[in-house]
Amino acid sequence: MAKNVRANKTSAARARDLDVEIRFLEGLAARDAHWIDALKLLGDSYTRRGRVQDGLRIDEELARLCPDDALVFYNLACSLALAERFSDAFDALHRAFALGYHDFKWLAKDPDLAKLRRQPAYKEFLARFGVAK
Repeated sequence: MAKNVRANKTSAARARDLDVEIRFLEGLAARDAHWIDALKLLGDSYTRRGRVQDGLRIDEELARLCPDDALVFYNLACSLALAERFSDAFDALHRAFALGYHDFKWLAKDPDLAKLRRQPAYKEFLARFGVAK
C-alpha cells in the first residue's frame, strides 16, 4: 500500500513539473512563434502530459515550419497515431522516411506508434522499405 501511495505522489509531482514546464514553454512560444527548439520541447511536453491534441497541433506547425526535417515528420506521425488518425500517420511516416529517417529499431518499439503497428498497412509500410516484420 505504501508503495502505491509513493507512486501516486511521484506521478502527481511529475504532472505538476510538466505543467510548470508547459507554462514556461508556452510563454516562450508566445514571444516567438517560430522558435523551433521551444516548439519541439512544448509539443513533447504536451504529449507526455497526455495532451495529445495540443501536441499534435504543435507537431503540425513544426511540419509547416520545417518541411525538410525527418524527425519533425516522425514526431508528427507519432502524434497522429496517438490521435488514431492512422492514414495521416502513415503519410507523415512515409515523409519522414523519404527525408532520411531510418531508425527501424525504434520504429518497432516506440510506444507512441503501438496502435499504428497493429494496422494492416504497417506491414505494407515495412515491405515498401524492404524491412521484414
